[in-house]
Amino acid sequence: MKSLLCLALLSTTALALDYPRVIFSDDFSADGFGKAWSHYKSSSVVKDGVLVGITAPESDHAAVDVIKIAPETDLEVSVKFQFVSDQAKGFNIWLDDKDYKGSHAGHICSISVNPKAVVVADAKAGTFNNDIYARKKTVPPTLTAEDKTNMLKWTKSMPTTVSLKEWHTLTVRTQGDVVETSIDGKVIGSFQSAGVAHDHKTVVSITTNRIDVNYDDFSIKGVAK
Repeated sequence: MKSLLCLALLSTTALALDYPRVIFSDDFSADGFGKAWSHYKSSSVVKDGVLVGITAPESDHAAVDVIKIAPETDLEVSVKFQFVSDQAKGFNIWLDDKDYKGSHAGHICSISVNPKAVVVADAKAGTFNNDIYARKKTVPPTLTAEDKTNMLKWTKSMPTTVSLKEWHTLTVRTQGDVVETSIDGKVIGSFQSAGVAHDHKTVVSITTNRIDVNYDDFSIKGVAK
């Protein structure tokens, strides 16, 4: 009971934290991507006022559209999204630090949204930690029983229902080692893990898992300095 109360208080605190500084925003009203954007194996386009997320059929990696920022600890990331059809498998918001060498690609935290759930993962301590990642990639994988048990601590799946074709707004907030997610103003849940507290988050990206996800009104905000 005490632990549940602590989690509830953490969730309330995260909601109460203010994020007044606009670090970056894009409503995709311009013709094409702005100069601030970079990309990794992405075929995404800006068209008719939205970012159309596209992973090319022949690609070996989901499309990643990237914004680099000055180092931040706590962030609010918000984006409107639309699952255009039942071909949409979902998308991820990644919070990373490309200068961090302890995890694959500097991954720190991932928030994945699909039509049935929001999944939050501590990538720094968990699945993308260099040691864990290397053991996952061996043939066959050499993950230990302890690794597999710890996976349950590093990832949290929160069931929800996201309707197709309608626009929704995802809001992600971090405060210390807590990340909280909301859709359309309703808190889906919070997740607490040590890696989330990484104090040099320098990359925020949208990863589209294949096709049929549109985005609009993307923003990154920071706490008051």
